[in-house]
Amino acid sequence: MNTLYFKYAVEVERLGSITQAADNLYMAQPNLSKAIKELEDSLGISIFKRTSKGVLPTVKGAEFLKYAKNILAQMDKIEALNISDESGKQNINISIPHGSYIAKGLTSFVAELDQEKEIAINIKETNSMEAISNIIYDKFDLGIIRYQCIYENYFLNYLAEKDFCYDLIWEYEYLAVMSKNHPLASSKDVQYGELSKFMEITHGDISVPYITGSDTKKIKDPSPLKKRIYVYERCSQFDLLSHIPTTFMWVSPIPQDLLDRYNLIQRKCFVPNHQCKDVLIYPKGYKFTPLDKKLIDKLYEAKNEVAFREYN
Repeated sequence: MNTLYFKYAVEVERLGSITQAADNLYMAQPNLSKAIKELEDSLGISIFKRTSKGVLPTVKGAEFLKYAKNILAQMDKIEALNISDESGKQNINISIPHGSYIAKGLTSFVAELDQEKEIAINIKETNSMEAISNIIYDKFDLGIIRYQCIYENYFLNYLAEKDFCYDLIWEYEYLAVMSKNHPLASSKDVQYGELSKFMEITHGDISVPYITGSDTKKIKDPSPLKKRIYVYERCSQFDLLSHIPTTFMWVSPIPQDLLDRYNLIQRKCFVPNHQCKDVLIYPKGYKFTPLDKKLIDKLYEAKNEVAFREYN
């Protein structure tokens, strides 16, 4: 049985499409279909069925895929034996949300690494669903996901389905960040209705498990705002906020030094369903290395820096 075919099947399940999986695997679609058929023949089961929603696992196929993922994960660990703690290599693979305090904690962590030893740090800033996917499929060890509390059951059920553990880093309320030259900058009591007149910058890659794009929009976006700029990383948002004083953005609390650098302020503003959580995720059974623990300590230090401040 060719374990490379396991990877093929897992990719088909992840994307729900043989055509898209073939593109990701840089192979022709007929060749991938043939490989899946050979795998099914060797197992004596049908792994996938075609539906109106795409390719979905059968009951036995889902069971096989769970075992296949475990086998692939074990193979990755075998291949990584040459990168052991004894080698002295400082190795971290983590996905993070678009959060400034998290980025600051990671920067502080990297700054204290031993420069005399080998360093291999892989940090990917992305949305919550891709952070989960990166651990399952792309050899990432850890992830931090961010979600609004109204979606918590969706995420916790999805994590349980994928055999993940999780630890809460922080629960907080979004703040409105804007230029010090914004028309509302001097107001100590910013109202949501006032903000609706201005242009909102927002991250365009938000996703929630089990919810379609249209359903997500109905829940998370009750406002009538028609002026938006969608960004996918933090650097653009800061340039836009500082250079276009009529923009604003909903964010987790930002460290003061970053606000000063971009001439920004952040304000409290009550909006329904704006409570959020940042959660550390990892595979069930994962053993934290001393380097992992040092990273987590730095994340909590950065969180505490912004968590204990008073916000107007």
